Amino acid sequence: MKRGYRESPSSSLTPPPQSKPKHNPLGDAQFLEDESTKIFARKVADHYSARTNQTLEQREASPIIHLKKLNNWIKSVLIQLYSKRGDAVLDLACGKGGDLIKWDKAKIGYYVGIDIAEGSIEDCRTRYNGDADQNQRRKKFTFPARLICADCYEVRLDKVLADDGPFDICSCQFALHYSWSTEARARRALANISALLRPGGILIGTMPDANVIIKKLREAEGLAFGNSVYWVRFDEEFSDKKFKSSSPFGIKYKFHLEDAVDCPEWIVPFQIFKSLAEEYDFELVFAKNSHEFVHEYMKKPDFVELMRRLGALGDGNQDQSTLSPDEWEVAYLYMSFVLRKRGQADKTPVSSRRDRGLMHISKEDIMYLSND
Repeated sequence: MKRGYRESPSSSLTPPPQSKPKHNPLGDAQFLEDESTKIFARKVADHYSARTNQTLEQREASPIIHLKKLNNWIKSVLIQLYSKRGDAVLDLACGKGGDLIKWDKAKIGYYVGIDIAEGSIEDCRTRYNGDADQNQRRKKFTFPARLICADCYEVRLDKVLADDGPFDICSCQFALHYSWSTEARARRALANISALLRPGGILIGTMPDANVIIKKLREAEGLAFGNSVYWVRFDEEFSDKKFKSSSPFGIKYKFHLEDAVDCPEWIVPFQIFKSLAEEYDFELVFAKNSHEFVHEYMKKPDFVELMRRLGALGDGNQDQSTLSPDEWEVAYLYMSFVLRKRGQADKTPVSSRRDRGLMHISKEDIMYLSND
């Protein structure tokens, strides 16, 4: 496994001049979408809905099982670093609820999960209720929860969740780049998060590292690159491999990852993302490529032990299996980031929001939202 981390070179995408006035975070006028964008959003939703829950045996047989375990370790570290006992959590693009156990271990007080894919939300519901797998029935989760099926990059969420917030922490894992198909969707995503987080609240997330992807594209002979477990392919419109800083949205590529992803994705130039987030009262805490993240937090004994338990690098005893070089290369395509909403935190506890959640969620309890 490649152990060294190389600093990602700066891409040609730089932030546009900050000459425009600050936008109303929840004004609706600038959040208009065209039909093609909605079609792509539906394609992504259908892809994730169609993915079935795997048995433990099927999961362990995955060609990227150690990469999945590594990603779980990264998310667990972020949650341990930034969540506190009793926190109200907003999980955007929660998927099938794969992080529910992580939040339970963090002893949070309330959870709202939102995802565009109906199939994923239904799987999240059964997982929360403790019967996702009859062979792995687990104790009930300790926090009440709500589940919502909606495109959180299109639908306005502040009024719908007015009685649930403010939230202490928002998590958006391997999903925020799907908002970058248009400026409207990117702004809606940040507007929703900003409106629902309390001052001082934290946004934790993971997404593709644009610098690495553009670097690999420019090193490739054609418009595609990859290895035995993944490939990335750009369309002919990017044949010159140049990207204008004045047009940072809608830079689409096709991403295929064995046993995980096979759908369109969008480049997110991080400096432009940071500048846009600042318009919605966020300040950057840190941004690290996954290679850098692993090397930094593997210096801490607690996280080394967590890595051993999750098994991404083997357990150090009988299990010597570890990330393959090809999986480690995929990890290099991603980064983690943490943003903090400006302002002083209000220490007054909000107890009423806990009453909004349920300890057992029926099909009828799922809320469905649409802009149609």
